[in-house]
Amino acid sequence: MTGLHTGHGRIRGNGDWILPDSDLTVPKLLKQAGYTTACFGKYGLGKSKTEDDPKRKGFDEFFGYIDTSHAHNFYPSFLVRNGERVILNNEQIEGSGKGGNEGKGVATQAGRKQWAPGLISEEMQKYLQSQKGNDKPFFLYYALNLPHANNEAGKNSPLGHGLESPNYGEFANKDWPDVEKGFAQFIRFVDNEVGAIAATIQKMGLDDNTLIMFSSDNGPHAEGLHDSNFFRSNGGLNGIKRAMTDGGIRVPLIARWPSKVSAGGVTEHVSGFQDLLPTVAELAGVAVSSECDGLSLVPTLLGKGNQKNHPYLYWEFDEQGGKTALLKWPWKLIHLNTGGHASKGAAAKTKALQVELFNLAEDSREATNVASGHPELLAELERSMKEAYRPPVRE
Repeated sequence: MTGLHTGHGRIRGNGDWILPDSDLTVPKLLKQAGYTTACFGKYGLGKSKTEDDPKRKGFDEFFGYIDTSHAHNFYPSFLVRNGERVILNNEQIEGSGKGGNEGKGVATQAGRKQWAPGLISEEMQKYLQSQKGNDKPFFLYYALNLPHANNEAGKNSPLGHGLESPNYGEFANKDWPDVEKGFAQFIRFVDNEVGAIAATIQKMGLDDNTLIMFSSDNGPHAEGLHDSNFFRSNGGLNGIKRAMTDGGIRVPLIARWPSKVSAGGVTEHVSGFQDLLPTVAELAGVAVSSECDGLSLVPTLLGKGNQKNHPYLYWEFDEQGGKTALLKWPWKLIHLNTGGHASKGAAAKTKALQVELFNLAEDSREATNVASGHPELLAELERSMKEAYRPPVRE
């Protein structure tokens, strides 16, 4: 949302970090170009007591979850619409939702009346369809919380797992564990949602004027008793969510724009989420007036012009002792036990820093640490990693 990579961004983890109102965001930038803006789903940049936060960050319309932990609950007691709570007819198991994050919890079997992703989908479609005939262009950020699991809903859940789908649909009769049926149904829901958005845009006659982009925030997870190996979700890469190896951070980016983006095209260009802000800025004809780590992807999307490349890409993860990674193709440098900034990482500061170096061109699975054999290269990458990092500033 800000055009900054995780070594420069304000928010470094899932703790009590809130984006300052003064920071530039994608919706704020697009409003400068006359866009109407909306966010549906998991906002994730605030806590439950900042329910008007999406408005302050540039979203004209919002419906969904504010707090990340709240978004783990698929049958919550409330959602938020434009700063006001919408009370739902769901009943939570007594004692669930512990930890101080309001909205967390696990619904009782009988109390599962309103499935939040379905409600959010309905509201998103209403907004999308209302844009037909609007003289303003629109920006829709649809942040699905699927296929995340309800991390509280393990063996003690009424379902016996945290993949809380209302039903297992076409997968109900598969010879699979129920948790994997739930995961498959989550993926089916996401797939159907993307198709439904494309169909609505086409029906509205806006195909040639609308860019749809789809991506994910991390690799496959192993939460809610889901086995990340069951469907081989990391595609043979090493690691899953929270790892700095490619299985944890390498995700797809799919773009659809019938009049502009060639269907079926594939690019080897490597980008990061920081590239979203300068990309939409160029398409909307707006200058980026604040610090930005991203590079516009317009030349790659349109297949013309010169695509600029990052000198390196940098990632930072604030939990599990703190982790960082730097990619300067084909070399990938990983630091483990950095200490991090969140309370979860404090204890790890007593552990020795672990350094790993991989040549992705020869070792795509990142199986062989070659750090000891390349001292000069390692020193160069270490300098780049130091350059990419600065301590977060909180306001």
